[in-house]
Amino acid sequence: MNSTWVQVFIASLFEVLWVVGLKYAYDFWTWLGTVICIGLSFILLISAARHLPVGTVYAVFVGLGTAGTALVDVVVFEESLSLMKLLLLAILLAGVIGLKLVSGEKKEEGGKA
Repeated sequence: MNSTWVQVFIASLFEVLWVVGLKYAYDFWTWLGTVICIGLSFILLISAARHLPVGTVYAVFVGLGTAGTALVDVVVFEESLSLMKLLLLAILLAGVIGLKLVSGEKKEEGGKA
C-alpha cells in the first residue's frame, strides 16, 4: 500500500471521528475537535484525489467511514449488532477492497522538461 492510500485510510479515520463528533459534541472543545477532524479528513481526501482516481478515492473514503462508524457504534456506544448488519458491512468492505485493488495511480499529464 503506498502513501496515497494511507492518506485515504487516515482520512476515513478522521471521518469516523467527525461523524461521531457531530452527534456527541456538547461544548466548545468537542465542537473544535469535530471541526478539526472535518478539515483534516477533507485535506487528506483532496490530496489523495490528486494521485488516484477521484471516484475510487471517494468510494473508499465513504465505505471505510461508514464501516468504521458502524463499528464504533457497536463497540463504543453498545449499539446492537445483527448477523445481517455484519454481513452487509462485510459486503461493503469487500467492495472497498475490490475498488482499491483494481485502481491504479493516475498518470501525470505531460512530461518532465
